[in-house]
Amino acid sequence: MRGAGQMDVEYVATTRKETGQVSARADGGVKSEIDRKFWAAMAMFAGLAALVWFTMDAGSVPVFGRPVELRLLPTVVIGALALRTILARQAEKIRKGSR
Repeated sequence: MRGAGQMDVEYVATTRKETGQVSARADGGVKSEIDRKFWAAMAMFAGLAALVWFTMDAGSVPVFGRPVELRLLPTVVIGALALRTILARQAEKIRKGSR
């Protein structure tokens, strides 16, 4: 019998993301979902950098008095984002205690 203010509690199954579940590879190794997402992000960064490099004009702009190719600027920004992703992955590995 429930009194006033009491509620039924439902248990909800946790998702793979919450449990940090890993999947086994065919070669016997273990590959986590985070690793798959990391490599997908690196492939996207590389693809985006290639698109920038081959589609932008090769003009130049002065930066601190020196001419710099225009397409180099967004490529550097994409590289910085890729570096940030690499550092975040390493920090997560250190937090979990695995290398």
